[in-house]
Amino acid sequence: MRHPPRSVLLAVTATAAVALLGSVTVPAVTASGAVPACTVEYSVTSQWDTGFQGAVKITNNTAAMSGWNLTFDLAGGQKVSQGWNAKWSQSGTTVTAANESYNGQLGSGASVSAGFIASRSGGGTVPTTFTLNGTLCNTDSGPTDPTDPTDPPAPGDGTAPALRALGNKLVDSAGRTRRMLGVNRSGGEFMCVQGRGIWDGPVDDASVKAIADWKANTVRIPLNEECWLGLSNIQPQYAGANYINAVKDLVAKVRAHGMTPMLELHWTYGQYTGNSSGCSDVHASCQKPMPDMQYTPSFWTSVANTFKGDPTVVFDLFNEPYPDRATATTTQAWQCWRDGGTCPGIGYQVAGMQDLVDAIRATGAKNLILAGGLAYSNDLSQWLAYRPTDPAGNLAAAWHVYNFNTCSNESCWNSTLAPVAAQVPLVAGEIGENTCSHGFVDQVMKWFDDRGLSYLGWTWNTWNCATGPSLISSYDGTPTAYGIGLRDHLRALNG
Repeated sequence: MRHPPRSVLLAVTATAAVALLGSVTVPAVTASGAVPACTVEYSVTSQWDTGFQGAVKITNNTAAMSGWNLTFDLAGGQKVSQGWNAKWSQSGTTVTAANESYNGQLGSGASVSAGFIASRSGGGTVPTTFTLNGTLCNTDSGPTDPTDPTDPPAPGDGTAPALRALGNKLVDSAGRTRRMLGVNRSGGEFMCVQGRGIWDGPVDDASVKAIADWKANTVRIPLNEECWLGLSNIQPQYAGANYINAVKDLVAKVRAHGMTPMLELHWTYGQYTGNSSGCSDVHASCQKPMPDMQYTPSFWTSVANTFKGDPTVVFDLFNEPYPDRATATTTQAWQCWRDGGTCPGIGYQVAGMQDLVDAIRATGAKNLILAGGLAYSNDLSQWLAYRPTDPAGNLAAAWHVYNFNTCSNESCWNSTLAPVAAQVPLVAGEIGENTCSHGFVDQVMKWFDDRGLSYLGWTWNTWNCATGPSLISSYDGTPTAYGIGLRDHLRALNG
Protein backbone atom coordinates (compact mmCIF):
# COMPACT_ATOMS: atom_id res chain seq x y z
CA MET A 1 0.00 0.00 0.00
CA ARG A 2 1.20 3.52 -0.75
CA HIS A 3 1.18 5.92 2.18
CA PRO A 4 0.86 9.67 2.22
CA PRO A 5 4.39 11.00 2.87
CA ARG A 6 3.15 11.91 6.38
CA SER A 7 2.41 8.96 7.67
CA VAL A 8 14.29 -31.05 7.04
CA LEU A 9 12.41 -32.73 7.38
CA LEU A 10 10.78 -36.00 8.25
CA ALA A 11 10.88 -38.30 11.24
CA VAL A 12 14.36 -39.62 10.44
CA THR A 13 17.70 -38.52 11.82
CA ALA A 14 19.72 -37.65 8.75
CA THR A 15 22.33 -35.21 9.89
CA ALA A 16 25.23 -37.61 9.58
CA ALA A 17 28.05 -36.47 7.32
CA VAL A 18 28.51 -38.16 3.96
CA ALA A 19 31.88 -39.23 5.28
CA LEU A 20 29.97 -41.71 7.46
CA LEU A 21 29.21 -44.71 5.31
CA GLY A 22 25.61 -45.78 5.64
CA SER A 23 22.09 -45.10 4.50
CA VAL A 24 18.88 -43.31 5.28
CA THR A 25 15.95 -45.71 5.13
CA VAL A 26 12.69 -43.84 5.36
CA PRO A 27 9.73 -45.57 7.00
CA ALA A 28 6.93 -46.57 4.64
CA VAL A 29 4.28 -45.09 6.91
CA THR A 30 4.15 -41.48 8.15
CA ALA A 31 3.71 -40.42 11.76
CA SER A 32 -0.04 -40.05 11.11
CA GLY A 33 -0.28 -43.67 9.95
CA ALA A 34 -0.83 -42.77 6.31
CA VAL A 35 1.18 -44.36 3.51
CA PRO A 36 3.16 -41.57 1.77
CA ALA A 37 2.68 -40.99 -1.95
CA CYS A 38 6.24 -42.15 -2.56
CA THR A 39 9.20 -43.34 -0.51
CA VAL A 40 12.89 -42.90 -1.18
CA GLU A 41 15.79 -44.81 0.38
CA TYR A 42 19.13 -43.04 0.02
CA SER A 43 22.45 -44.73 0.76
CA VAL A 44 26.17 -44.06 0.52
CA THR A 45 27.60 -47.36 -0.71
CA SER A 46 31.25 -46.39 -1.01
CA GLN A 47 33.49 -43.44 -0.20
CA TRP A 48 36.97 -42.00 -0.59
CA ASP A 49 38.80 -38.77 0.25
CA THR A 50 37.36 -36.68 -2.58
CA GLY A 51 34.13 -38.46 -3.44
CA PHE A 52 31.59 -41.17 -2.84
CA GLN A 53 29.10 -43.51 -4.54
CA GLY A 54 25.44 -43.05 -3.76
CA ALA A 55 22.22 -44.90 -4.52
CA VAL A 56 18.49 -44.23 -4.36
CA LYS A 57 15.57 -46.62 -4.30
CA ILE A 58 12.26 -45.04 -5.29
CA THR A 59 8.91 -46.65 -4.48
CA ASN A 60 5.67 -45.38 -5.98
CA ASN A 61 2.73 -45.79 -3.58
CA THR A 62 0.10 -44.10 -5.76
CA ALA A 63 -1.29 -44.70 -9.24
CA ALA A 64 1.01 -46.07 -11.92
CA MET A 65 3.17 -43.50 -13.71
CA SER A 66 4.68 -43.60 -17.19
CA GLY A 67 7.67 -41.41 -16.34
CA TRP A 68 9.40 -40.22 -13.20
CA ASN A 69 11.61 -37.35 -12.11
CA LEU A 70 13.30 -37.32 -8.70
CA THR A 71 14.90 -34.22 -7.16
CA PHE A 72 16.91 -33.68 -3.98
CA ASP A 73 19.68 -31.39 -2.73
CA LEU A 74 23.35 -32.20 -2.16
CA ALA A 75 25.12 -29.70 0.10
CA GLY A 76 28.69 -29.24 1.26
CA GLY A 77 30.30 -29.06 -2.17
CA GLN A 78 28.93 -32.43 -3.32
CA LYS A 79 28.63 -32.67 -7.12
CA VAL A 80 27.29 -35.54 -9.21
CA SER A 81 29.69 -36.47 -12.03
CA GLN A 82 28.07 -39.60 -13.51
CA GLY A 83 25.31 -42.10 -12.84
CA TRP A 84 23.31 -45.08 -14.06
CA ASN A 85 19.68 -46.22 -14.39
CA ALA A 86 18.66 -42.54 -14.64
CA LYS A 87 19.53 -39.36 -16.49
CA TRP A 88 21.44 -37.47 -13.80
CA SER A 89 21.96 -33.69 -13.72
CA GLN A 90 22.72 -31.03 -11.12
CA SER A 91 22.01 -27.29 -10.97
CA GLY A 92 23.52 -25.58 -7.94
CA THR A 93 22.75 -27.91 -5.05
CA THR A 94 19.67 -29.46 -6.70
CA VAL A 95 20.14 -32.93 -8.21
CA THR A 96 17.67 -34.37 -10.73
CA ALA A 97 17.34 -38.03 -11.70
CA ALA A 98 14.96 -38.64 -14.61
CA ASN A 99 13.97 -42.06 -15.87
CA GLU A 100 15.68 -43.77 -18.79
CA SER A 101 13.56 -44.98 -21.70
CA TYR A 102 13.66 -48.54 -20.34
CA ASN A 103 12.54 -47.86 -16.75
CA GLY A 104 9.98 -45.08 -17.00
CA GLN A 105 7.01 -47.30 -16.18
CA LEU A 106 6.55 -47.33 -12.42
CA GLY A 107 3.43 -49.17 -11.31
CA SER A 108 1.61 -48.75 -8.04
CA GLY A 109 3.77 -50.34 -5.35
CA ALA A 110 6.69 -50.76 -7.75
CA SER A 111 10.27 -49.66 -7.08
CA VAL A 112 13.22 -48.55 -9.18
CA SER A 113 16.86 -48.09 -8.17
CA ALA A 114 19.56 -45.82 -9.56
CA GLY A 115 23.10 -44.88 -8.59
CA PHE A 116 25.66 -42.12 -9.06
CA ILE A 117 29.23 -41.03 -8.45
CA ALA A 118 29.82 -37.63 -6.82
CA SER A 119 32.81 -35.54 -5.85
CA ARG A 120 32.94 -33.58 -2.61
CA SER A 121 35.02 -30.76 -1.22
CA GLY A 122 33.78 -31.04 2.35
CA GLY A 123 31.98 -33.44 4.63
CA GLY A 124 28.48 -32.67 3.42
CA THR A 125 25.26 -34.14 4.79
CA VAL A 126 22.91 -36.76 3.47
CA PRO A 127 19.76 -35.37 1.82
CA THR A 128 16.45 -35.93 3.56
CA THR A 129 14.00 -34.17 1.24
CA PHE A 130 13.02 -35.96 -1.95
CA THR A 131 10.41 -34.94 -4.53
CA LEU A 132 9.00 -37.31 -7.17
CA ASN A 133 7.12 -35.69 -10.06
CA GLY A 134 6.44 -32.65 -7.87
CA THR A 135 5.20 -34.64 -4.86
CA LEU A 136 7.11 -34.67 -1.60
CA CYS A 137 8.07 -38.24 -0.68
CA ASN A 138 8.26 -39.92 2.73
CA THR A 139 5.54 -37.80 4.23
CA ASP A 140 1.87 -36.98 3.93
CA SER A 141 2.09 -33.72 1.92
CA GLY A 142 -1.63 -33.14 1.59
CA PRO A 143 -3.48 -30.05 2.83
CA THR A 144 -3.59 -29.50 6.56
CA ASP A 145 -6.80 -30.78 8.12
CA PRO A 146 -7.72 -28.69 11.16
CA THR A 147 -9.66 -31.66 12.59
CA ASP A 148 -6.65 -34.01 12.39
CA PRO A 149 -4.78 -34.06 15.73
CA THR A 150 -1.56 -35.10 13.97
CA ASP A 151 -1.49 -31.93 11.87
CA PRO A 152 0.76 -28.99 12.80
CA PRO A 153 -0.44 -26.96 15.79
CA ALA A 154 -2.76 -24.06 15.20
CA PRO A 155 -1.65 -20.41 15.30
CA GLY A 156 -0.96 -19.11 18.76
CA ASP A 157 0.70 -22.23 20.17
CA GLY A 158 4.24 -20.86 19.91
CA THR A 159 5.27 -22.97 16.93
CA ALA A 160 6.02 -20.89 13.83
CA PRO A 161 6.59 -23.06 10.74
CA ALA A 162 9.67 -22.93 8.54
CA LEU A 163 8.22 -22.43 5.07
CA ARG A 164 9.68 -23.18 1.66
CA ALA A 165 8.45 -23.32 -1.92
CA LEU A 166 7.80 -26.79 -3.31
CA GLY A 167 6.44 -26.63 -6.83
CA ASN A 168 3.55 -24.21 -6.61
CA LYS A 169 2.87 -24.84 -2.92
CA LEU A 170 4.30 -23.66 0.36
CA VAL A 171 5.23 -26.50 2.70
CA ASP A 172 6.53 -26.65 6.25
CA SER A 173 9.39 -28.73 7.61
CA ALA A 174 7.11 -31.77 7.81
CA GLY A 175 6.22 -31.39 4.15
CA ARG A 176 2.64 -30.34 4.81
CA THR A 177 1.00 -27.76 2.59
CA ARG A 178 0.68 -24.36 4.28
CA ARG A 179 -0.95 -21.05 3.47
CA MET A 180 0.09 -17.64 4.76
CA LEU A 181 -3.08 -15.95 6.02
CA GLY A 182 -2.81 -12.84 8.10
CA VAL A 183 -2.29 -9.11 8.32
CA ASN A 184 0.18 -6.30 7.69
CA ARG A 185 1.57 -4.37 10.67
CA SER A 186 2.51 -0.99 9.23
CA GLY A 187 4.66 1.62 10.97
CA GLY A 188 8.26 0.50 10.69
CA GLU A 189 8.51 1.98 7.21
CA PHE A 190 7.54 5.57 8.03
CA MET A 191 7.66 6.42 11.73
CA CYS A 192 11.46 6.38 11.97
CA VAL A 193 12.12 8.52 8.91
CA GLN A 194 9.55 11.02 10.15
CA GLY A 195 11.26 11.21 13.55
CA ARG A 196 8.19 9.95 15.41
CA GLY A 197 9.37 6.59 16.73
CA ILE A 198 9.77 3.11 15.27
CA TRP A 199 6.27 1.62 15.39
CA ASP A 200 2.88 3.22 14.90
CA GLY A 201 1.13 2.08 18.06
CA PRO A 202 2.01 -0.67 20.54
CA VAL A 203 3.90 -3.83 19.61
CA ASP A 204 3.81 -5.44 23.04
CA ASP A 205 2.86 -9.06 23.59
CA ALA A 206 -0.82 -8.25 24.12
CA SER A 207 -1.12 -6.42 20.78
CA VAL A 208 0.60 -9.29 18.93
CA LYS A 209 -1.58 -11.84 20.71
CA ALA A 210 -4.60 -9.89 19.48
CA ILE A 211 -3.49 -10.63 15.90
CA ALA A 212 -3.16 -14.33 16.70
CA ASP A 213 -6.63 -14.24 18.25
CA TRP A 214 -7.98 -13.42 14.79
CA LYS A 215 -6.50 -16.82 13.80
CA ALA A 216 -3.92 -15.12 11.61
CA ASN A 217 -0.80 -17.16 10.98
CA THR A 218 1.37 -14.50 9.29
CA VAL A 219 2.35 -10.90 10.02
CA ARG A 220 3.95 -8.79 7.30
CA ILE A 221 6.27 -6.11 8.70
CA PRO A 222 7.16 -3.19 6.36
CA LEU A 223 10.65 -1.72 6.83
CA ASN A 224 12.70 1.34 5.90
CA GLU A 225 16.21 0.78 4.49
CA GLU A 226 17.71 4.04 5.78
CA CYS A 227 16.49 3.35 9.30
CA TRP A 228 17.84 -0.22 9.22
CA LEU A 229 21.22 0.90 7.88
CA GLY A 230 21.40 3.80 10.36
CA LEU A 231 22.03 6.53 7.80
CA SER A 232 22.84 9.96 9.16
CA ASN A 233 19.56 11.61 8.21
CA ILE A 234 17.64 9.42 10.70
CA GLN A 235 17.49 10.29 14.38
CA PRO A 236 19.85 7.82 16.07
CA GLN A 237 17.32 6.61 18.62
CA TYR A 238 15.21 5.32 15.71
CA ALA A 239 18.05 4.02 13.52
CA GLY A 240 20.75 1.39 13.21
CA ALA A 241 21.05 -0.99 16.16
CA ASN A 242 18.01 0.50 17.90
CA TYR A 243 15.84 -0.05 14.84
CA ILE A 244 17.25 -3.53 14.14
CA ASN A 245 16.72 -4.63 17.73
CA ALA A 246 13.13 -3.37 17.61
CA VAL A 247 12.51 -5.43 14.46
CA LYS A 248 14.14 -8.51 16.02
CA ASP A 249 11.97 -8.09 19.10
CA LEU A 250 8.77 -7.89 17.05
CA VAL A 251 9.81 -10.90 14.97
CA ALA A 252 10.36 -12.86 18.18
CA LYS A 253 6.90 -11.92 19.48
CA VAL A 254 5.25 -12.90 16.20
CA ARG A 255 7.05 -16.26 16.24
CA ALA A 256 6.19 -16.84 19.88
CA HIS A 257 2.50 -16.73 18.94
CA GLY A 258 3.00 -19.33 16.21
CA MET A 259 2.87 -16.84 13.34
CA THR A 260 5.20 -16.38 10.38
CA PRO A 261 7.12 -13.06 10.37
CA MET A 262 7.41 -11.57 6.87
CA LEU A 263 9.98 -8.77 6.55
CA GLU A 264 9.30 -6.46 3.63
CA LEU A 265 11.23 -3.48 2.24
CA HIS A 266 8.75 -0.64 1.83
CA TRP A 267 10.52 2.74 1.59
CA THR A 268 13.91 3.26 -0.05
CA TYR A 269 16.47 5.87 -1.09
CA GLY A 270 16.58 7.53 -4.52
CA GLN A 271 15.13 10.71 -5.99
CA TYR A 272 12.21 10.20 -8.34
CA THR A 273 9.95 13.01 -9.54
CA GLY A 274 8.34 11.34 -12.56
CA ASN A 275 4.86 9.92 -13.10
CA SER A 276 3.08 8.86 -9.89
CA SER A 277 5.89 10.19 -7.71
CA GLY A 278 5.07 9.98 -4.03
CA CYS A 279 7.57 12.69 -3.03
CA SER A 280 10.54 14.61 -4.39
CA ASP A 281 12.74 13.65 -1.43
CA VAL A 282 15.88 11.64 -2.18
CA HIS A 283 15.56 9.96 1.22
CA ALA A 284 13.38 6.97 2.05
CA SER A 285 10.30 9.01 2.91
CA CYS A 286 7.88 7.60 0.35
CA GLN A 287 7.38 4.74 -2.07
CA LYS A 288 9.88 4.82 -4.95
CA PRO A 289 9.35 3.02 -8.29
CA MET A 290 12.24 0.62 -7.70
CA PRO A 291 14.85 -0.15 -5.03
CA ASP A 292 18.19 1.62 -5.33
CA MET A 293 21.59 0.06 -6.02
CA GLN A 294 23.31 2.39 -3.54
CA TYR A 295 21.71 0.97 -0.40
CA THR A 296 19.16 -1.79 -1.06
CA PRO A 297 21.57 -4.70 -1.68
CA SER A 298 23.35 -3.71 1.54
CA PHE A 299 20.00 -3.62 3.34
CA TRP A 300 19.12 -7.14 2.25
CA THR A 301 22.61 -8.43 2.97
CA SER A 302 22.26 -7.15 6.53
CA VAL A 303 18.69 -8.43 6.99
CA ALA A 304 19.64 -11.84 5.58
CA ASN A 305 22.68 -12.12 7.82
CA THR A 306 20.51 -11.21 10.80
CA PHE A 307 17.84 -13.84 10.13
CA LYS A 308 19.49 -16.53 7.99
CA GLY A 309 19.58 -18.83 11.01
CA ASP A 310 15.80 -18.55 11.37
CA PRO A 311 13.97 -20.28 8.48
CA THR A 312 10.60 -19.14 9.83
CA VAL A 313 11.30 -15.57 8.61
CA VAL A 314 10.13 -14.74 5.07
CA PHE A 315 11.74 -11.99 2.95
CA ASP A 316 9.54 -9.81 0.69
CA LEU A 317 11.99 -7.98 -1.61
CA PHE A 318 10.22 -4.72 -2.37
CA ASN A 319 6.75 -3.50 -1.58
CA GLU A 320 5.21 -2.17 -4.80
CA PRO A 321 7.44 -1.68 -7.86
CA TYR A 322 6.10 0.71 -10.46
CA PRO A 323 8.82 1.20 -13.10
CA ASP A 324 6.03 0.93 -15.68
CA ARG A 325 5.02 4.49 -14.73
CA ALA A 326 8.49 5.73 -15.70
CA THR A 327 9.46 3.68 -18.76
CA ALA A 328 8.14 4.06 -22.29
CA THR A 329 7.32 0.38 -22.79
CA THR A 330 6.23 -2.57 -20.69
CA THR A 331 9.27 -4.53 -21.87
CA GLN A 332 11.57 -1.83 -20.53
CA ALA A 333 9.68 -1.92 -17.24
CA TRP A 334 10.05 -5.69 -16.81
CA GLN A 335 13.72 -5.54 -17.77
CA CYS A 336 14.25 -2.80 -15.20
CA TRP A 337 12.32 -4.87 -12.64
CA ARG A 338 14.54 -7.89 -13.07
CA ASP A 339 17.94 -6.47 -14.08
CA GLY A 340 18.05 -2.96 -12.57
CA GLY A 341 20.87 -0.67 -13.68
CA THR A 342 20.05 2.47 -15.67
CA CYS A 343 16.29 2.45 -16.20
CA PRO A 344 14.47 4.93 -18.49
CA GLY A 345 12.71 7.64 -16.50
CA ILE A 346 14.38 6.78 -13.18
CA GLY A 347 17.24 9.08 -12.19
CA TYR A 348 19.10 6.77 -9.82
CA GLN A 349 20.81 3.43 -10.34
CA VAL A 350 18.24 0.70 -9.77
CA ALA A 351 18.71 -2.59 -7.97
CA GLY A 352 16.75 -5.24 -9.85
CA MET A 353 15.04 -8.21 -8.27
CA GLN A 354 17.92 -10.43 -9.38
CA ASP A 355 20.39 -8.17 -7.55
CA LEU A 356 18.38 -8.55 -4.36
CA VAL A 357 17.98 -12.32 -4.62
CA ASP A 358 21.74 -12.56 -5.21
CA ALA A 359 22.50 -10.37 -2.19
CA ILE A 360 20.37 -12.56 0.08
CA ARG A 361 21.68 -15.89 -1.21
CA ALA A 362 25.31 -14.72 -1.03
CA THR A 363 24.94 -14.67 2.77
CA GLY A 364 23.98 -18.33 2.81
CA ALA A 365 20.37 -17.50 3.74
CA LYS A 366 17.85 -19.95 2.25
CA ASN A 367 14.73 -18.24 3.59
CA LEU A 368 11.64 -18.05 1.42
CA ILE A 369 11.75 -14.94 -0.84
CA LEU A 370 8.76 -13.09 -2.33
CA ALA A 371 8.94 -10.82 -5.39
CA GLY A 372 6.04 -8.57 -6.41
CA GLY A 373 5.43 -7.52 -10.02
CA LEU A 374 4.73 -4.22 -11.79
CA ALA A 375 1.97 -1.64 -11.28
CA TYR A 376 2.38 -1.58 -7.50
CA SER A 377 2.60 -5.41 -7.49
CA ASN A 378 -0.81 -5.64 -9.17
CA ASP A 379 0.56 -6.82 -12.54
CA LEU A 380 2.03 -10.33 -12.76
CA SER A 381 1.36 -10.76 -16.49
CA GLN A 382 5.04 -11.35 -17.34
CA TRP A 383 6.32 -12.41 -13.93
CA LEU A 384 7.10 -15.94 -15.09
CA ALA A 385 9.05 -14.71 -18.11
CA TYR A 386 11.18 -12.31 -16.07
CA ARG A 387 11.36 -14.01 -12.67
CA PRO A 388 14.82 -13.87 -11.11
CA THR A 389 16.94 -16.99 -10.81
CA ASP A 390 17.09 -18.34 -7.27
CA PRO A 391 19.88 -20.85 -6.61
CA ALA A 392 18.03 -22.00 -3.49
CA GLY A 393 14.84 -22.66 -5.44
CA ASN A 394 12.80 -20.91 -2.76
CA LEU A 395 11.03 -18.07 -4.56
CA ALA A 396 7.34 -17.11 -4.60
CA ALA A 397 5.34 -14.46 -6.44
CA ALA A 398 3.81 -11.57 -4.49
CA TRP A 399 0.68 -9.71 -5.61
CA HIS A 400 -1.31 -6.78 -4.21
CA VAL A 401 -4.92 -5.89 -4.90
CA TYR A 402 -7.36 -3.19 -3.84
CA ASN A 403 -10.78 -2.41 -5.20
CA PHE A 404 -9.34 0.56 -7.10
CA ASN A 405 -6.57 -1.41 -8.89
CA THR A 406 -6.63 -2.35 -12.58
CA CYS A 407 -6.50 -6.11 -11.99
CA SER A 408 -9.38 -6.23 -9.55
CA ASN A 409 -11.81 -8.70 -11.14
CA GLU A 410 -12.00 -12.44 -11.63
CA SER A 411 -11.44 -12.20 -15.36
CA CYS A 412 -8.04 -10.61 -14.79
CA TRP A 413 -7.22 -13.01 -11.97
CA ASN A 414 -8.05 -16.01 -14.15
CA SER A 415 -5.96 -14.75 -17.07
CA THR A 416 -2.89 -13.36 -15.26
CA LEU A 417 -2.75 -14.87 -11.78
CA ALA A 418 -3.82 -18.45 -12.43
CA PRO A 419 -0.86 -19.21 -14.78
CA VAL A 420 1.58 -17.90 -12.16
CA ALA A 421 -0.12 -19.83 -9.35
CA ALA A 422 0.15 -23.00 -11.43
CA GLN A 423 3.95 -22.81 -11.35
CA VAL A 424 5.04 -21.04 -8.14
CA PRO A 425 3.48 -20.21 -4.77
CA LEU A 426 1.38 -17.04 -5.02
CA VAL A 427 0.97 -14.75 -2.01
CA ALA A 428 -1.32 -11.73 -1.98
CA GLY A 429 0.80 -9.67 0.40
CA GLU A 430 -1.81 -6.92 0.55
CA ILE A 431 -5.55 -7.10 -0.04
CA GLY A 432 -7.93 -4.32 0.90
CA GLU A 433 -10.59 -1.80 -0.02
CA ASN A 434 -11.34 1.81 0.82
CA THR A 435 -15.09 1.34 1.28
CA CYS A 436 -15.17 0.65 5.03
CA SER A 437 -16.79 -2.64 4.05
CA HIS A 438 -15.50 -6.04 2.98
CA GLY A 439 -17.47 -6.98 -0.12
CA PHE A 440 -14.41 -6.74 -2.37
CA VAL A 441 -11.97 -8.59 -0.12
CA ASP A 442 -14.61 -11.29 0.33
CA GLN A 443 -14.38 -11.91 -3.43
CA VAL A 444 -10.58 -11.94 -3.33
CA MET A 445 -10.45 -14.36 -0.41
CA LYS A 446 -12.90 -16.75 -2.08
CA TRP A 447 -10.85 -16.82 -5.30
CA PHE A 448 -7.68 -17.50 -3.30
CA ASP A 449 -9.37 -20.03 -1.01
CA ASP A 450 -10.66 -22.00 -3.99
CA ARG A 451 -7.05 -22.40 -5.16
CA GLY A 452 -5.37 -22.87 -1.78
CA LEU A 453 -3.42 -19.60 -2.02
CA SER A 454 -2.18 -17.11 0.58
CA TYR A 455 -3.32 -13.57 1.45
CA LEU A 456 -2.79 -10.84 4.05
CA GLY A 457 -5.06 -7.91 4.84
CA TRP A 458 -3.86 -4.31 4.93
CA THR A 459 -3.51 -3.15 7.68
CA TRP A 460 -3.37 -3.79 11.43
CA ASN A 461 -3.32 -0.08 12.30
CA THR A 462 -5.94 2.21 13.79
CA TRP A 463 -6.37 4.51 10.81
CA ASN A 464 -9.48 5.64 8.99
CA CYS A 465 -10.72 2.55 7.14
CA ALA A 466 -11.66 4.73 4.15
CA THR A 467 -8.14 6.06 3.66
CA GLY A 468 -5.87 3.43 5.26
CA PRO A 469 -7.61 1.09 4.88
CA SER A 470 -7.53 -0.06 8.48
CA LEU A 471 -8.61 -3.42 9.88
CA ILE A 472 -8.89 -2.28 13.50
CA SER A 473 -10.06 0.61 15.62
CA SER A 474 -8.07 -0.52 18.67
CA TYR A 475 -4.89 -2.55 19.12
CA ASP A 476 -6.85 -4.97 21.30
CA GLY A 477 -8.16 -6.32 17.98
CA THR A 478 -11.49 -4.50 17.79
CA PRO A 479 -12.29 -4.62 14.04
CA THR A 480 -13.56 -1.88 11.80
CA ALA A 481 -16.50 -2.63 9.54
CA TYR A 482 -13.91 -3.54 6.91
CA GLY A 483 -11.84 -5.64 9.33
CA ILE A 484 -14.83 -7.74 10.38
CA GLY A 485 -14.70 -9.45 6.98
CA LEU A 486 -11.10 -10.65 7.35
CA ARG A 487 -11.40 -11.51 11.06
CA ASP A 488 -14.53 -13.61 10.68
CA HIS A 489 -13.16 -15.31 7.58
CA LEU A 490 -9.87 -16.31 9.24
CA ARG A 491 -11.68 -17.59 12.28
CA ALA A 492 -14.01 -19.65 10.10
CA LEU A 493 -11.03 -21.13 8.24
CA ASN A 494 -8.88 -21.89 11.27
CA GLY A 495 -11.40 -22.39 14.00
